[in-house]
Amino acid sequence: MSGRWQVSVDKTRCIGSGMCAGSVPELFELDGGLSRPVLETIDPDERVLDAAVSCPVEAILLVDTATGAEVPLE
Repeated sequence: MSGRWQVSVDKTRCIGSGMCAGSVPELFELDGGLSRPVLETIDPDERVLDAAVSCPVEAILLVDTATGAEVPLE
């Protein structure tokens, strides 16, 4: 984790379960029934990683801005 994370939600996959908004409300919100990140770029945050792992349809994508690599969801 060398850089900041770019956070996005794939709107074609999101089902609006609200798990991410419920677990990290300061970083995710529901908009029109679908999730969206409050901020597009954040410092690495274990809570956001947990939200991505918990997403039932794997709609949350985290990318390391320093490398351009997807952050592994482990």
